[in-house]
Amino acid sequence: WFKAGSQIFAEGGLDYLGNSSLVHAQSIIAVLGCQVVLMGAIEGYRVGGGPAGEGLDACYPGGDYFDPLGLADDPDTFAELKVKEIKNGRLAMFAMFGFYVQSIVTGEGPVQNWLDHLEAPGAVNGLTNIYATKFSP
Repeated sequence: WFKAGSQIFAEGGLDYLGNSSLVHAQSIIAVLGCQVVLMGAIEGYRVGGGPAGEGLDACYPGGDYFDPLGLADDPDTFAELKVKEIKNGRLAMFAMFGFYVQSIVTGEGPVQNWLDHLEAPGAVNGLTNIYATKFSP
């Protein structure tokens, strides 16, 4: 799973869902270009005062589309929720980094590593893999 992104560099490109009649990506430059153009157009429209961006802070999407339950109506609660969102995002990025490192070290995905740990917690844990990786000579 952690090598899925490299399939676009394989011969013939990347077929989404294994079906070549869907999106058939052959060039990483084309994919990145499309993402930049499409996201740039959407964000430019929002910041420029489109229907989802009228009278809002340009750095925060906000509005009825972003907060349909009205959880951030109170300014103090809104400030607290923004800080919590940043902290949770950072924690999630750190957790994904841990998944990537674990997969590189063991050569397995996170679910298989977890199952291996449950089977033998003393033998399969972070401390046993620090020095004994599949890439060591």
